Amino acid sequence: MVSVLGATGSIGDSTMDLLRRAPGRYRVEALTANGNVAALAKLAREFDVRFVAVGDAARYAELKEALAGTGIACGAGEAAVIEAAARPADWLMAAISGAAGLKPALAAADRGTTIALANKECLVCAGDIFMERAAKAGARVLPADSEHNALFQALSSGNREELVRVIITASGGPFRTWPAEDIERATLTQALKHPNWSMGQKITIDSASMMNKGLEVIEASYLFALPPDQIDVLVHPQSIVHGLVEFADRSVVAQLGAPDMRTPIAHCLGWPERIPGPAKPLDLAAIGQLTFEKPDFARFPGLRLAFDALRTGQGATTVYNAANEVAVAAFIGEKIRFGAIARLVEATLEGWVRGGRLRPLGSADDAIAVDHDARKLATTLLPQIAAKAH
Repeated sequence: MVSVLGATGSIGDSTMDLLRRAPGRYRVEALTANGNVAALAKLAREFDVRFVAVGDAARYAELKEALAGTGIACGAGEAAVIEAAARPADWLMAAISGAAGLKPALAAADRGTTIALANKECLVCAGDIFMERAAKAGARVLPADSEHNALFQALSSGNREELVRVIITASGGPFRTWPAEDIERATLTQALKHPNWSMGQKITIDSASMMNKGLEVIEASYLFALPPDQIDVLVHPQSIVHGLVEFADRSVVAQLGAPDMRTPIAHCLGWPERIPGPAKPLDLAAIGQLTFEKPDFARFPGLRLAFDALRTGQGATTVYNAANEVAVAAFIGEKIRFGAIARLVEATLEGWVRGGRLRPLGSADDAIAVDHDARKLATTLLPQIAAKAH
């Protein structure tokens, strides 16, 4: 029995494709979407789902009408999404984008469900809390991100005390070779042209700024209980090597595969077994060459800020994520330049620290309060960041 939170997004779409390819193997308990009622209702009918929820409370009547005559129960709003997460599924895909995915994923964790985690904000906003609650309930957290799933697979090659470091790879995004002045003025259309991956708008922009890699560094720290000094980033434009793990004997174990999100999702869906995956077979001879570069913290300061926030702790990673979400929305809304995304995040972090607002997070409500307040601070700082020409 499986449930999918964020069923109509890019990760959800890949998950539903895998479920579609394994008829009879899985039964779908619950599905959620933020606002795409038509697509959600279509999936609910196709998979004969027991319960569906739409995040936008105003869309309840529309969803109920779309499901008329099916007998499928439905709800709308945050409580309904949390209800979907808490329903009796053995496996749950947590793919709601942003901090909104935290409470539903925690509801699944508290049930002891196996969670395929694609929402990195759960860990970035409340990593200690999330992992502690999952462990207490006996929930298994499986990383569905390609990079973290690669590390998860590679880590099984040795014992924890033998680990030296993990290496997360980054494509470098569409601006990998661009000079800083051109990155500063990059347009939305340019930022959305990722060279390798097909993803949602927010994560694609984050990839272009390398904020996404910063979020992944933070996520890896909480997911695998690693200090920042044991996490490295390596730019790898071909996106074939997804993660590497170095052990004490200097053996380095890597996971490779074609850039297709269905591969890590299939690994999570079948775990601890492996199920057939639809990605193209890896043909290294056809690719011919794999290249690697050090990340450039000067041209992509968002990555440096992630390491800074991780070392600072006490809610700083929550502030980092919240400020970035505000900044990306402002960029999409043409309120700031692309280069100002990182400047707004940095200004928000500095303002938060100067204001003496760093505190250990004791609960999910603490994390949500910091997220809320950090968004307000970032929004307040937005006009002055937008006014500064770089």
